[in-house]
Amino acid sequence: MPVPALLSHRAAKPVVFGLMLLPFLWLLYATITNRLGANPAEALIRASGDWTLRALCLVLAVTPLRVMMATPALARLRRMLGLFVYFYVVLHLLSYSGFDMGFELTDIAKDIAKRPFILVGFSAFVLLTLLAATSFNRAIRWLGGKRWQGLHRLVYAVAGLALLHFFWMRSAKHNYAEVLAYAAVLALLLGWRAVRYLKKSHR
Repeated sequence: MPVPALLSHRAAKPVVFGLMLLPFLWLLYATITNRLGANPAEALIRASGDWTLRALCLVLAVTPLRVMMATPALARLRRMLGLFVYFYVVLHLLSYSGFDMGFELTDIAKDIAKRPFILVGFSAFVLLTLLAATSFNRAIRWLGGKRWQGLHRLVYAVAGLALLHFFWMRSAKHNYAEVLAYAAVLALLLGWRAVRYLKKSHR
């Protein structure tokens, strides 16, 4: 069956939903069965952050793939993928707040103010909260199409903040390979949009 037909099938969304949920189920299983290694708190914080960034890359890949593959059905998955970005960033924040800070709100606030990479990550979370809260049809009708589209372009700022947060996390251990890989993917996805916008403007 051709890819467009597969994506148009009514089972496509449930299948993608299940696939996106698998990392969480694995982390839950690994936590319960003590399979997260010598430092389970760090492993959970890092894994949830990694899956947030991966889900964000998937969201940003939807439009380029939809256009290049001439597959409009891909757009059906964008909202769900975006909500999974938020799901994993909430898991990331809860892991940090619980395991690192013991859910002490005063200490968390001090840590955000004191450490730039935490501030950058929290800023990305705030923007993602705004995007998640306005991702539904009622919000689109309330804001109007143009204002809603303008608001949801904040996802590009989120991508930059997330990458910077990831860079600072990895630079502490001089581990830049993954940072460069994500930077290349995001540069490609955002560069495609920039080229497309310039072509439209020129026309």
